[in-house]
Amino acid sequence: MQHDTHTGHAHPTGHALHTEHAHHTHEERAHGIGTVSWSMAAQATLHCLTGCAIGEVLGMVLGTAFGWGNVPTMILAIVLAFFFGYSLTLRGVLKAGVSFSTAVRVALAADTLSIAVMELIDNGVIALWPDAMDAQLSDTLFWGALAASLVLAFVVTTPVNKWMIGRGKGHAVVHQYHH
Repeated sequence: MQHDTHTGHAHPTGHALHTEHAHHTHEERAHGIGTVSWSMAAQATLHCLTGCAIGEVLGMVLGTAFGWGNVPTMILAIVLAFFFGYSLTLRGVLKAGVSFSTAVRVALAADTLSIAVMELIDNGVIALWPDAMDAQLSDTLFWGALAASLVLAFVVTTPVNKWMIGRGKGHAVVHQYHH
């Protein structure tokens, strides 16, 4: 078995990582990962929501401040939501001492569906809320609609994350890298 020992403790690499991951997932299922608590799902969703909210708010603020139209502002907000969502996961996984490419694969596997659902709900609410797309940074409507959309995104995404974690996917993949 190959190990990466540059951090002072061994981490499997290559085929050994795949084999250990498959074994780890089997152990998790044997120890009840199939029955995921709502608290665990909410915690995973909150992690995703934090990155999404940072990107979403920053994108909306920048697009609005620059006087951009609705579509470019929304695109920027979505891109930044994915960027910050993935970045938070990358940061935690890289602390485990794995390579950057492995950390990227883990972040993509862990967060893509969660962020996509969150962004669909969040931006759908903003798009459908009367006058929210035209609200300015100084408007209560801007902040109220954004806050409500993020809360609704959390509520809708939590069952998705519960389902994924229960199948050893999503944030269940990240947990193997936390020591």
